[in-house]
Amino acid sequence: MFALVDCNNFYVSCERAFNPALEGRPVIVLSNNDGCAVARSNEAKALGIGMGAPLFQIRDIVKRHDVAVLSSNYALYGDMSARVMSILSEAAPAAEVYSIDEAFLDLRGMDRARREAFGQELRARVRRWTGIPVSIGVAPTKTLAKMANHYAKKTPALEGVLDLEDLRWRERALHKFPVGEVWGVGRRLNKRLEAMGIRTAAQLRDAHPKMIRQNFNVTLERTVRELGGQSVIALEEAAAARQSIAVTRTFGEKVTEYAAVSEAVATFAARAAEKLRRQNLLAGAVLAFIQTNRHTPQDAQYARSITVTLPEARDDSYTVLTAAREGLDAIWRDGFRYQKAGVMLLGLVGARQFQRSLFASPPVAGSAQLMGVIDHLNQRMGRGAVRFGAEGVAAQSGQWRMRQERRSPAYTTRWSELPCVAA
Repeated sequence: MFALVDCNNFYVSCERAFNPALEGRPVIVLSNNDGCAVARSNEAKALGIGMGAPLFQIRDIVKRHDVAVLSSNYALYGDMSARVMSILSEAAPAAEVYSIDEAFLDLRGMDRARREAFGQELRARVRRWTGIPVSIGVAPTKTLAKMANHYAKKTPALEGVLDLEDLRWRERALHKFPVGEVWGVGRRLNKRLEAMGIRTAAQLRDAHPKMIRQNFNVTLERTVRELGGQSVIALEEAAAARQSIAVTRTFGEKVTEYAAVSEAVATFAARAAEKLRRQNLLAGAVLAFIQTNRHTPQDAQYARSITVTLPEARDDSYTVLTAAREGLDAIWRDGFRYQKAGVMLLGLVGARQFQRSLFASPPVAGSAQLMGVIDHLNQRMGRGAVRFGAEGVAAQSGQWRMRQERRSPAYTTRWSELPCVAA
């Protein structure tokens, strides 16, 4: 038996945990540069604000209904996610963190009565310790657990927990569930399935697995078997090895000066290298790219990327940053208004398993120790407290820094922004 624990409206819930005045009020959280709604409270959804709706298109709704509009606060959301996942990992013998706000738990050996009590106890514990509301779906397969979670979240009478072991409940749920909402189907496959007369999860379950595999793929065949109660997607306690690490940003405003774009690329490279070390990986190549905004046809258009191969896989910021700036120098062209840039690290290998070349030049003496000190200081004092000169001074980087005019404080990750409580 699997349980899928999903945080309700996670970004909004994180904001409400530290600002109770937002409870009961329509709230939206915006994407990078305060562009589109990427999270909405139930009250905002009821007003017709769609996922991804651009802010300029919904300004009338925001003003008319006093919608609270907030910038994304990823430091807060990441830290709150870690706290929730820590609680979930301690609650079950095995857990798989599926996303920033979802985790699968292994509930094998637990009878139904115990599972119901466990679900309610776990919901109460997460809410009490973090302030985040969660919904829990339980079923004999991960695909059915996702579906159970959907109903647990949408049906108030279930009080946030639904167990689909009972075949009668499962049958009712499968017949009502749109095939496009099934985990792993998606919009493109949904159209093809509907054209074949398959419109519900029950109809997909009843389709012949071999026919589905011949007309679609083995992944959808697994979905069919999972909907029928056969567990074929195992719990993955260890995260799959990453193939790349990317840090990209859309600029706060269009940039024409090389110096500003160079600062941005250097900052992205240093951030990517920090992620690399945190995951105990090395990178064999660095890709850098720049591009204009294709949605403004009145501007001259330009987009280019380049991959710089490193002599040997490394994880120090200096090597990554130098390679990224070499790439930028090669693809830079004057006369364009750049909207976005990024750095991607490729050819990742585990640092412990890496075999150094006998003929490669050794790393700079003390490099590993220096990176360790920089990472420690930035973790303790806030990101960017110690950085390379090529990254520029934050106060002078207004052009390419993201717009975050409505960002809430870093309540849990910065001493100067801890919440204050008055008696």
